[in-house]
Amino acid sequence: MTMSKNMNKRVLTYFYIVVGFVLMLTVSGCTDYQAGEDAYNRGDYETAFKKFLPLAEQGDARAQVYLGLLYEKGNGVPQNDTEAVKWFRLAADQKKAHAQSWLGYMYENGKGVSQDYVLALMWLNLAVAQGDADSAKRVEKLEKEMTPEQIAEAQRLAR
Repeated sequence: MTMSKNMNKRVLTYFYIVVGFVLMLTVSGCTDYQAGEDAYNRGDYETAFKKFLPLAEQGDARAQVYLGLLYEKGNGVPQNDTEAVKWFRLAADQKKAHAQSWLGYMYENGKGVSQDYVLALMWLNLAVAQGDADSAKRVEKLEKEMTPEQIAEAQRLAR
């Protein structure tokens, strides 16, 4: 009986250590994200990049959007549309409407990817489905440049 109680105490101790460690990492990640966002908003793009990169590499879609913006605009990093598309796509695949809208823009304008109105419309439609009003305006404009077949294909791909 005593051995069983000691075992239970050990298991509980390890459990609390693991939970504490996970909470510490979560709070640290939130703090780093906020520090990155604050740096971005005040124009300190190099600090923003340093804060967002590890989070983005760990799959944080919000940080991935910011990295896409930094690369697209060349703020704090060399301007690189291909790298911007990479980060926007990672966030867009996690259903981040802002990233989906940016991917639509990149495909529409052939920035970092071959110009492709069908894929542009697909990404914009996905953003609209999540309530992105700016993308809805861009959809109307883009559809005027497309054939009905292209529009149908984009809608099919967005499903």
